[in-house]
Amino acid sequence: MRTVTPAAKASSPSIQIWVSARLTVAHCGSTRVVQPLSVVLVHRDQPERLLDTIDAFRAQDVPVTITIVDNGSAVVPPVEADDVTVVLNGRNLGFGPAVNIGYRKFLADKDAGDWVVIAPHDALPEPTCLSSMLRVLADHPRAGLACADVGDGMTPIVDPYLGGILVPGSVAKGWEPIGQPHGTLMLARRACLDEVGVFDERYFAYIEEADLALRAKAAGWESGLVRGAMVKNPYVGSASAAIDYLQQRNTLLLVREHFGRYHAFVRLGIALWFLVAGAVRPARRDPYWSGEGSTRGILDFVRGRFGPPPPHLFVKR
Repeated sequence: MRTVTPAAKASSPSIQIWVSARLTVAHCGSTRVVQPLSVVLVHRDQPERLLDTIDAFRAQDVPVTITIVDNGSAVVPPVEADDVTVVLNGRNLGFGPAVNIGYRKFLADKDAGDWVVIAPHDALPEPTCLSSMLRVLADHPRAGLACADVGDGMTPIVDPYLGGILVPGSVAKGWEPIGQPHGTLMLARRACLDEVGVFDERYFAYIEEADLALRAKAAGWESGLVRGAMVKNPYVGSASAAIDYLQQRNTLLLVREHFGRYHAFVRLGIALWFLVAGAVRPARRDPYWSGEGSTRGILDFVRGRFGPPPPHLFVKR
């Protein structure tokens, strides 16, 4: 394992050390070079789940190199191999900013291929997940972003008033156009990132995939879900108020940035209605509902405060 500390980053023009291995294989009596697929994993305080995820990506039927971007974990498990690089941030930057560390290094390495994969520390792709996605993507030259299939039969879209929502899927296998990819396992094309940029770090976490997809769409790129390319995320869910805070604040930001102030005003009314309804009738609360989280998220949007949530909201309820 090669580890990059904050001190090492400060003394080098590179943010991290990137492992760029190549596998040499025999092909028709000659030798050809197979470029590993770059994978960026964001980790925070789940070392056992991270090890399972590393194993799942190593088990893919295409070669990969893995960069772990750690957001200030108490423990980062040792990984004794040359196909893994660890970036120690020393603090919780958020999912989007952590991914951007991997994105920027990928873009700087012109030999790293056309696609980069991102996933959290608990994504478990099936062995053919990445090869299935790459095979389908080969037939979609304007695909800029794509996500794997989580098996729920739903399609993520972006509503001008509600932001990111799910609707029933319409494709049983292969490419399905979507409004936004999910971050459980997402591929981004180099040319798309070169043109539209990386994640907007104001979001910190949640909704940043929708923002990137809308920027890509405006530039003529497509987003899709590859049905049958399976990934599992058995640990979805959190008991912290930060989730509701980020979803409320970031959805309002997304709607205002991409659809205008009138739509944001309507979305603000919807957010307030759900807040009051959840306070009066607990049965109407969704799994992430938090009175304080939602209230502070709405207020911080109005104030123009973005980036990390207030630290105390991360405390589990």
